[in-house]
Amino acid sequence: MSRVRDAFRKQSAVTATMGSPFTAALLGGLAEGLEPDGVVAAAVLNWPGDPYTRADALPLRLAGGLRALVLSGQDAELSAAYARAGAGRPARETPLPPEEARPLTIAALAAMRRHEDFLIDWLKSPPQTNEVRRSGPLIAAGHWLTARFGLPLVLSELGASAGLNLLWDRYALDIGAVFGPADPALVLTPAWEGAPPPRANPVILARSGVDLNPLDAVEDRLRLVAYLWADQPDRLERTAKALDLAAAMRPGIARGDAADWLLPRLQTRHPGAVHVVFHTVAWQYFPAEVQARARALLDAAGAAATADAPLAHLSMEADDMGPGAALTLRLWPGNEDIALGRADFHGRWVRWTAPALVTGAADTGPQA
Repeated sequence: MSRVRDAFRKQSAVTATMGSPFTAALLGGLAEGLEPDGVVAAAVLNWPGDPYTRADALPLRLAGGLRALVLSGQDAELSAAYARAGAGRPARETPLPPEEARPLTIAALAAMRRHEDFLIDWLKSPPQTNEVRRSGPLIAAGHWLTARFGLPLVLSELGASAGLNLLWDRYALDIGAVFGPADPALVLTPAWEGAPPPRANPVILARSGVDLNPLDAVEDRLRLVAYLWADQPDRLERTAKALDLAAAMRPGIARGDAADWLLPRLQTRHPGAVHVVFHTVAWQYFPAEVQARARALLDAAGAAATADAPLAHLSMEADDMGPGAALTLRLWPGNEDIALGRADFHGRWVRWTAPALVTGAADTGPQA
């Protein structure tokens, strides 16, 4: 039980630093207020796995389930408590005072007793925010890769969820200069440090992804938006636009193990294109055995890569350095490791340190 309470406290602190006093108050209150007096609370407190963020992310599972009860209109009392504490309004700059946080905790604990089956089912799956602002660094990396090779791209995403970040070429990145299509589905505006990426107009020849539990942009819309923090309505607005795009484009997301899917995917050569295998805040959820197999597959495919069919492994993942996630790129042929910089886990800021390119590669034309 102590590890579970500690996981809630730590996730509360993280959400406070990431601009959600509401979620910080909710998780902090649950850390202290949970008692094994119901099916859901007992399941949480006796969690058999690793409750922390880089493993099972238990606090975010429960927070998502409670938010889903509100969004689906299943619990009027919880909805009222959420509204009083700031849900649906832009985040305040200070922590919730005790007189607002305490009623939120009481309402959440009561809802856990009223909706046992719903919340137990919700706890079975890890969070899938599919945070679309993570596409900001992907757009920059796409331009960098296109400038480096002068070739179109084939995209393979691991841990793709509903595929919102598989559609990064349909969004625009505005960092003073604008990168992206003339009619973007949405515009991303992260705080940007560093030089801008080269402008190279990426062309996407094909795209596909894999997830153990892929979500549908239409049927699973509630689950996808429920993981967004309740006092960050701007995230809900961006995600809604991305979900509308995904519902129209239907990016192909396979259900399965990432390494199993990657094996035939890497065996297919793409002459005249860069094959980009990428993932954003997903690798940490893969079992160690899956990570090892995926690395081995990438190494083997990289050894067979050629100048006319390069392979790139693009990663936006947590490491032990901080702040935020490391943006890394590995290229073949040559087995070259390139540090692109760092980014906030939700894409609020990017520190771009990619090496400047001196290249004569021409623009590859309008985006696909």
